[in-house]
This record gives sequence, C-alpha cells and structure tokens, in this order.
Amino acid sequence: MRFKHLFVSFTAIAVLLVGGLAAFAQMAPLRGSVRLAGGKDGQTTPVANATVDVYRTDIKGEFHTKTEKNGDFSFAGLPLQGTFIVAISAPGAQPNARGGVRVINLDKPIEFVLGPGDGKRLTFDEAKAVAGGGSVAGGGNSGSSGGAKLSPEEEAKRKAENERIAKENEKNININKVVGDAFKAGNAALNAGGLADKANNHEEAIKLYGDAVQQYDMGLAADADQPSLLTNKASALKALGVDKYNAAIQTKDDAARATALEVAKADFKAAADAANKAADLIKKVPAATDPEEQKQQTANKYLAMSVRAEAMRLYVTKADASQADAAAAAFDDYIAVETDAAKKAKAQMDKAQTLFDAGAADRAIVEFKKILDVQPDNVDALYGMGIAEISVAYGDKDKAKMQEGVNYLQQFVDKAPDTHRYKAEAKATLAELKNTESVVPEKTTPAPRRKRP
Repeated sequence: MRFKHLFVSFTAIAVLLVGGLAAFAQMAPLRGSVRLAGGKDGQTTPVANATVDVYRTDIKGEFHTKTEKNGDFSFAGLPLQGTFIVAISAPGAQPNARGGVRVINLDKPIEFVLGPGDGKRLTFDEAKAVAGGGSVAGGGNSGSSGGAKLSPEEEAKRKAENERIAKENEKNININKVVGDAFKAGNAALNAGGLADKANNHEEAIKLYGDAVQQYDMGLAADADQPSLLTNKASALKALGVDKYNAAIQTKDDAARATALEVAKADFKAAADAANKAADLIKKVPAATDPEEQKQQTANKYLAMSVRAEAMRLYVTKADASQADAAAAAFDDYIAVETDAAKKAKAQMDKAQTLFDAGAADRAIVEFKKILDVQPDNVDALYGMGIAEISVAYGDKDKAKMQEGVNYLQQFVDKAPDTHRYKAEAKATLAELKNTESVVPEKTTPAPRRKRP
C-alpha cells in the first residue's frame, strides 16, 4: 500500500488561536419567560412585548429585547465571563429585576412573575436597587404585588431563593474560571505545536498537541457543551493525528506501523467527534436579531464548520470510508458559510476528492462535473474526473465511460503545466490504457474562431 505524507494547516491553527477567543468569545444563550399575576383563580398569564433589559455589571454593557406572544424571551449569546442584572418592565405591570445572573451552565429559563403596576421601565441604577432587594418609586417593592408588603412566609421564600441563586452563581464562577483557564492554556499549547511543526520538530509538536487536548478536556469536564473548546480540541486532534500518521508510515516494521496507524486513526475519529458536536451545538443556537450578535454567530459558525469539514476529510480518507456521506454533508455546511471564492472552490474540490478517496467514485464524478461546469479548464478537476470515470468503468466494464475518462485525462495532460505532480502519472495511465484496453483519447474539434466584422 502506498502512503502519502499529510500536512498540518498552520494557518488554520493560527486563526483558531488568534481569532478563536474573539470569534467564539465564550458565549451562551439566556432564555426566560415573563408572566403577570392577578388572573382568575390566582392564575398567571404570559406578557407579550415586555421589555427585557440586561445590564452587565462586571464591565459596562447592555443588551435589550422584547418578549414573544407567549411571554418568552431569549438572547442567542451573552459573554460567559459576564455578570448581569435582568430587568423586566411591561405596560400595566410592576417592574422587577434579578441580579447576579450568569449564563454559564444556566440550564433552565429564568422566570419572572410581575404584579400589577404602572409599567415603569427601570434605569440601570433602579434595576440594581431592585435586584438588591430595594424598591423604586412608582414601581413598588420588588418582591411585592402592587406595592403590598411581603408576608413573613413570602419573605422567607424570597430569602431562600436569593441564597440559592448566590450559591449557584458562586458555583458558576468557579466553573467559568476552569473553562476560561483551560481555553487559554489549550490555545497556547495548540499554537506552540503549530510552531514546532513548522520547525520540523514533530516529536515536540505531538507532545504540545497532546497537552492542548488535555487542557480542552479539563474545560469540557466542567462544561461539556462549549463549542469553542470542542472546535479547538478537534483542531488539536487533527494536527496530532497528522503527525502520528506521518511518523507511522515511516516505520519499517509492519506490525509496529499497523499499530501506530491505528493510534493516528483514533485521533482522527476523536477530532471528527468533537467537531461534529461543536457544529451541532452551533446549529441549535437561536438566530440572533441584534446586528452584533448576528456577526458573532456568523464567526462562530464559520470556524465550527471549517474545522469540521477538514476533520471529516481526514477521518473518512484515513480511518473510516463508510462515513463518506457525513463528510460530504460537512463540506456542504462549510461551503454554505464560506464567502471567499478561492476557499469555496478549494472546498468543493476537497469534497469531490474525499468522496473519490473513500471509494465513492460515482459520487465524486458528480462533484467534479459541478466544478467543470463552472471552471472547464480546472486541471485538478479534469484529472479527478478522468481518474474517477476510469475507476468506475473498470468496475462496471463500461467501455463508453472508459472513453469519457480517457478524454478527460487527455484534456488534463494538454492543459496542466509540466510541473503538475500528476502529469507524468496521467501520461503513463493513458499509455497503459492504450495498450491494455485499446482506448485512446478522441480528437476534439476546437470551436471556430469568430471572424472580424
């Protein structure tokens, strides 16, 4: 079996380190509901179009939205590092606010029940006072209904709830520190591994990539649903697998080589698993309405989909060809978010080549044809199309398809520069098919030149 060296994308690693923190910014959604007390038989009713003001208290920042018809509200992503006050106001209702809110590991919506009131909207200072157990003029006491004094039982419940929230916030602060420290340390190791690879110090790179994975796992142990950690972990595992694979194929002992290749394949699988989970989490985030949030979501999704496509390519072509459909879907997701024309074209080519390498030559033909329909002189697509059609023709004993493949391969030979790595191989293939199958390229008639008027 002939093995080829794989190459690590140092640019991708640099982007994840330098841009990953800004792009992912460790965001998490905030959801809640607002209901109005005082209904029939003590029932509460959802409040539509209530104003939700979120004030960040550790540093300056504000976020605003409205409730839906069912009284629910959501923010697609708020910074995990932040501490917030959530203030609610609505016409005919008493405003309320809750402080010390953090979005990390907030696994259930925040519920607000407003009493009847004058509909006042709280300023930041007023929201801060209400969240701290104070009151605001015109709004009434934050724990009351219509300004009525809390009963001892209600006051005890309020105190117990505040204590529960304080304990939960303290727990979340600790989790947030673990996640943040792991993200920072993992990125440092990932970047250092890339530099070591660039200097051809692959043994050191393997160690550093392993350190990066270990750091990301520490963060994921605290919060398993962090797309940023999962995406960067996938990137580290990809690079780790590439270095191990390249070392394995140079091993002369057959048994040792086989064992080492299995280790590399395990890294490719782990990279694919992490990347797929990150992509799934990103897809589940509700669409943002705020322009800044939309920009953040776009960056998050781009990183997740690009890393996933490459992780699936390596996994399918080097470890498990049965996952070709999943790899194709991953490329489709990436191509959909890629705006750079050159990168999009490369991804389309990578998708076609991945299918061919996975043994799905018939599907690869479809993808190569899509490229040639737009770029008829794309020499890589011409070569891929020719080899794929010849491969299918051999299996099906299809002389017509063999002829098509030979024609494409000849076009490649005619148009590719002599320095192209497959040109000599293509010429040899054409010569062999002429001798063994009596198939030669058909002459094509060039399009007539237009006469000058």
